[in-house]
Amino acid sequence: MRLVSLLPSATEIVYALGLGEELVGVTFECDEPAAARAEKAVVVAGRDTSGMTPGEIDDYVRTQLAAGRDLYTLHAEALAALAPDLILTQDLCRVCALPSGHVEEALDYLGCQAEVLSLDPHSLDEVLDSILAVGQRTGVQDRAAHLVGELRARLTRTAARVAGLRPPRVAVVEWVDPPFTAGHWIPDLVIAAGGQPVAARPGAPSVATSWPAVAAAAPDYVVVAPCGYHLPGAIGQAQSVARALPGAEVWAIDADGIVVRPGPRLVDGVEAIASILHPDAVPAAPPRTVHRVA
Repeated sequence: MRLVSLLPSATEIVYALGLGEELVGVTFECDEPAAARAEKAVVVAGRDTSGMTPGEIDDYVRTQLAAGRDLYTLHAEALAALAPDLILTQDLCRVCALPSGHVEEALDYLGCQAEVLSLDPHSLDEVLDSILAVGQRTGVQDRAAHLVGELRARLTRTAARVAGLRPPRVAVVEWVDPPFTAGHWIPDLVIAAGGQPVAARPGAPSVATSWPAVAAAAPDYVVVAPCGYHLPGAIGQAQSVARALPGAEVWAIDADGIVVRPGPRLVDGVEAIASILHPDAVPAAPPRTVHRVA
């Protein structure tokens, strides 16, 4: 089976299921594993925002969406030339990737008969279900079931370690200018780590808020997980959050690696958050995953 992934998280799922050799196309954002972008055809491009501030990125996104323009460019003819059997995409967030409808329209226009599977999880359980769905569509159901079983076993071990401990109040910041607090599956990560999510929208899209509103939720911990950033970028943004929310313990986390991408490494995110909230009960997070700022 020839696979194309239009999502970094789907690319991670494909490799976790041992299907890396079947993957023929990816996006410019697929950086895990490194071989994905280095060795596969890139069929989705987008603007390089690495030199922009969070506020500038937010302005750009809002302007593009208000004008009805896409944030990503699908190289449709290159995609069709790959002759994929299955394309993995999403409809969850226009900021994160191309909607599946855009992909299907392009394929219809080009006469490509590939199947399109949209992965749209809103909770941690649904993320695990999406792994099973990919396994089902690619004929590796047993591998998928084994992988999900291992991930659930790790969640069970973390739950046992934090059982009976006071759950601290935790605000996860997904963006800093303007501030967005956690939505979709991220509050589930906090709960699984032995915390109580506050200023959050479980199962729903994150929306803009204000620093006074976050402060009013009285978080004990603030975990800064800006979408699109690994730990170094999160640290810089966490420093501004610490100034905006004095009194809370502020941590930066590898957002793109273990928090915002709905794939297998979300369980790494649960374990890392648990190490922040309950350091006496949970092993320390691996290097380059979390950093205390204040």
